[in-house]
Amino acid sequence: MRFDLITLFPEMFAAVRDQGVSGRAHARGIWSLETWNPRDFTTDVHRTVDDRPYGGGPGMVMLAEPLALAVEAARAARLQAGVDAPDAPAPVVLLSPAGRTHDQARAQHWAERTGAILICGRYEGIDQRFIDHYVDEEISLGDFVLSGGELGAMVLVDSVVRLLPGVLHDAESAVQDSFNPALSGLLDSPHYTRPEVWRGDAVPEPLLSGHHARIAVWRRDQSLSLTAARRPDLIHRARTAGDLDARDERALNQINRSTAKPDAGQGSG
Repeated sequence: MRFDLITLFPEMFAAVRDQGVSGRAHARGIWSLETWNPRDFTTDVHRTVDDRPYGGGPGMVMLAEPLALAVEAARAARLQAGVDAPDAPAPVVLLSPAGRTHDQARAQHWAERTGAILICGRYEGIDQRFIDHYVDEEISLGDFVLSGGELGAMVLVDSVVRLLPGVLHDAESAVQDSFNPALSGLLDSPHYTRPEVWRGDAVPEPLLSGHHARIAVWRRDQSLSLTAARRPDLIHRARTAGDLDARDERALNQINRSTAKPDAGQGSG
């Protein structure tokens, strides 16, 4: 697994390359990261990578040529390193608000591939001709705008790397993640650790029982309850996909009854 980042700020990626779970996996060679600065592919003394937009308007637009040369250099390096086959180049992905929203299913999809070349835009945008000629896919993190694509790229990389075999100390950690198919795409249940009582608040009794089946039922019910309260759209999606069984539906009915507000009584006047 290798990610190549086309970015004006390569130093930003030290966070995901050197720190935490992804940093340890990088040091062990489970995945690799290379950065390519478009300024290194310019020909003028000022190393210009942007210019004013045709048609007027605010901001600057990133030039197509430095980006194209950076992508071509990344493709050649990946081919030389044996990461990609000549007939199967890595996809070029642009972090863009116009892209498909990234989610856990997409992270799993990427974890089964050899990586990608990620384009981190800056300024007002990127020359559309570069996008038309080079970009295979656009990805968004949601309906908001960042100052550049670097933070989005780091989020995408981290979400993928943690799913690679051997990255997490306990493979079950990823299985229990929110949005994972093992949880029917629902939110994860709450977690507790020592001490057993903290500031008068005790760990829920089922978790102390040592009864694995009972614990599993408690966690499933908590997952259903939390998801119904915070993300009912995920309940609808799981139901539509046939991922909720009869017991889940009974639990949801009980949850709905317990959270329903009683009818207000009539005043006696």
